[in-house]
Formats: sequence, structure tokens, C-alpha cells
Amino acid sequence: MAETDFDVLIVGAGLSGIGAAVFLQQRCPSKRYAILEGREAVGGTWDLFRYPGIRSDSDMHTLGYEFKPWKAAKAIADGPSIKSYVRETADEHDITRHIRFGHKVISAAWSTQQARWTVKAEHNGKTVELTCSFLYMCSGYYKYDKGYTPDFEGMSDFAGQIVHPQFWSDDVDYTGKKAVIIGSGATAVTLVPELAKTAEHVVMLQRSPTYMVSRPAKDWIANSLRAILPSKLAYDITRWKNIRLTSWFYKRSQAKPEKVKKKLLEMLGKHLKPDYDIGTHFTPSYGPWDQRLCLVPDADMFDAINDGRASIVTDHIERFEEAGIRLKSGELLEADLVVTATGLELQILGGMALSVDGQDLTPGELINYKGLMFADVPNFVNTFGYTNASWTLKADITAAYVCRILNRLDETDTDYCVPLFPEAGVDLKSDVPLTSGYFARAADRLPKQGSEAPWQLTHDYLSDRKLLRDEPLEDGYLTFKRTVGAVAGEKLKVLDPA
Repeated sequence: MAETDFDVLIVGAGLSGIGAAVFLQQRCPSKRYAILEGREAVGGTWDLFRYPGIRSDSDMHTLGYEFKPWKAAKAIADGPSIKSYVRETADEHDITRHIRFGHKVISAAWSTQQARWTVKAEHNGKTVELTCSFLYMCSGYYKYDKGYTPDFEGMSDFAGQIVHPQFWSDDVDYTGKKAVIIGSGATAVTLVPELAKTAEHVVMLQRSPTYMVSRPAKDWIANSLRAILPSKLAYDITRWKNIRLTSWFYKRSQAKPEKVKKKLLEMLGKHLKPDYDIGTHFTPSYGPWDQRLCLVPDADMFDAINDGRASIVTDHIERFEEAGIRLKSGELLEADLVVTATGLELQILGGMALSVDGQDLTPGELINYKGLMFADVPNFVNTFGYTNASWTLKADITAAYVCRILNRLDETDTDYCVPLFPEAGVDLKSDVPLTSGYFARAADRLPKQGSEAPWQLTHDYLSDRKLLRDEPLEDGYLTFKRTVGAVAGEKLKVLDPA
């Protein structure tokens, strides 16, 4: 009979979940754990997305784990290489045997009396039940089974093919075709140069521009250091270089948005022909980093535009027609293929139902604590990466924090810890880190944050690293407790539900 009771359950076997398991094995080796993964493979995002040219929009020296150097020449890596990196990590640390594939978590209920989570998951058409002391969410932030596509008028009239990048399949043919990509985010910017290699022509259709910046796909400093230093030392130096540069640039963008905007547009102008209309197609109405910047490795999209293989149209969609897309300006964009790179469908906590001692909770009711726990929710951590830096930076320090908590529970002979929100003195607001569409659409479903620390999301790796790794766990809010009825040195016995 399969084991059903654990010290820790990790939800998700993607980049975050595999990293969490490594930290757990190294820093809390006595803890029994399992990973519940809804799909049948390791890799998460990097296994799900299969569209042409898929790549990271962060450098792999910060998107990679702190404990496993990225050794490939390209710092801006393609999706298959990242997936291999995650799977290699799982194999190196013997993690795969702890993963229960095809287990989609549907609910989690906490009992203070038992100091246990009861987790229900769908598996092979049945509901299975597991229990754990600590629940650790590494399920990402969007729906895997649904992307966001606006309900454009006349889509059924279109004679060609319409595909969302999240559901790209081998039968999507763009060779020699007229392709229109709707959107101006990272996915669209990746697709344009890749499709332009064999398509007749590619149009990126956007309602409004996005800030874009080009950088080499290969980090020459990283590659040079790796040639003369041990790989881990070279990796650490490069990682800190990139962390510091990213942090400086973000803070500069917030403090001097007009100066940064001017500089970004000047840099962009060097990659495009002198007469290109940067004002219309590349000048956003918002400030830098109010939305995530788009990375264009080796200026590949700009090269496609300069060569005439691709173009940008800035307009609104009136409706779809048989031959293409009619714009509000009256122009018809002829198309054989339309790719709706229109965004993700945000989903908090993997879409599962959450309750504490019989009280149902919704994500919009939750209050963030240090960007990884929630007020009044015991023994529960949710991994949520940075919007202004690599996701894994936050995932790594979150994993280290979880290990600190687990070890502290053992040291204090307590059963659970819970952040207690103060009765007065802290105001609440919606937790919307960016003005991007997928955040704006889900604003009422996002957890709230407070007007002061530790109830705020900082989006600052350097300060978070100090907060989560170095500062005391007991900060006046995070409280360690024994279960009701327990006495010192005695834990409540939890019966195996099987």
C-alpha cells in the first residue's frame, strides 16, 4: 500500500518543486516528503510549452539553481535545454522516485487539533487522500489547461488556423504562410523571429508597445570565467554580477523613469533602421518596469524586421474575417495562421480549494506574509517568484526559509507555525505587482498585502535574501505552537488514514 502520510508535501515538479526537494534533502534529511505533480513529466512550464523558439527571458545564471551551475555557453537558453537541466537535477539528487505523477491537487484542509493537512488529489479518475504536517506549494501562477484569448468577434469566420502558444502542436504549419501574432510580450517576441525563418511574412499585431532590450544570448564574462575557474566559483561570480546589475537597473527605473525610458529607446534605435517609427511601435505609455521588459537575445527580432521578414502593426482588432483580421483603422491583415500570444490565465495555489479548521478561504481573502506565507494559515508556504528578476532567485530563498522553519519546529518541539496578522495598525491593499494584463484581470483574486513589513511583497532579492536567510524567524508575528491538548515533549498521534 502506498504511503499516504508525510512530513512535507510539495505540490509541483517544475523548476521550483525540484529545487525545493533538493533543499529539503540537504537541510532536513530526516523529513519524509513526496511531490504531487498533476502532469506526467518533470519540468513544469518547460515541459508544457512547445512553441517554436521557446526560451528563457532571464539569464540562466540567475534562473538556474544556486546549487547547480549552468554550464552551457548560452545564458539565454532554449526551452528543451532548461527542461533537461531540471530533469538532470532531479536525477542527480534521486528525486524522481518521490514524485507522484498524475496527481492534480484539488483541495487542502488544515486541522489544528491534528496539526495536519489533508490533501485531496485526482488520480486516474479517482480522488486520493494524503496527509502531511507541512504543505509547500510550487505550482506556479497560471492555469496549465487554459490560456487567455479574448473573445474576438468573427473568429469562427476565419478560414485559417488559430492557435494559442500554450497549446502549440506538431500540426501547426507556418512554412510559406502569412502569420499574424497577436501580442507584444515575451512569447510574441520569441515567436516572431523563429516563424520568420520559414514563413512568407510575420506580423506582430499589438494594441500598445512594450519596452524591449537586446543583449547577447552568450555571456562572454561567464564563459571566460568558466574557462579559468572552477565551474561553481565562476557561476557564483556571474550570478552575483547579474543580480546586482538587475537590481540596480530596476531601482534606477523606479527612481528615474524618464531617463531610463530615454536610454532604452536610444539603445533600441541602434538596432533598427534610421527611419523606423519607434514612437508608434516601441514607445509604451507606462514607465519602465511597470510591466516586465521583453528581452530580445542577439537582436533577432529586430533583424527580422530590418530584413523585411517581419513587421509590427500597432492597432486594435475590429473583427476576424475569412481572409484575416480587420483592424479598427480599416486595414485588413491577411493571414493563413493567427497565433494568440495574448497571455496567461492567472491561477493562485494551483486552483485548489483551501480551508483551515473548517473555514473555507479564497486567495483574495489571504494576506501575504514575507511574500511566501499567509496570515492565519499554519504550516503553509507558497512559492511566488519575482516579476522584476528571475523566478528561481525567490524560489531558492523560499526553500531555504522552509528548511529553517522545519528545523525550528523540531528544535522547539512544536507542531506548527502560523503568521498572526495584527488587529490594528496595518492597512491592506490588493497585491498587484505589475500592470500587465494577466495581473490586472485577476486583481480581485490575488492575495492582499499590508502597508508595512512583513506583510508586503518587496520584489527585492537582496533585501529578501537577508530577511529570509539571516533574520530571526520569531519576529513578533510568526508564532510556533503545539497542538491543543499536547504537553511538552509529546506530539498528538496522527493515524494513517489508509
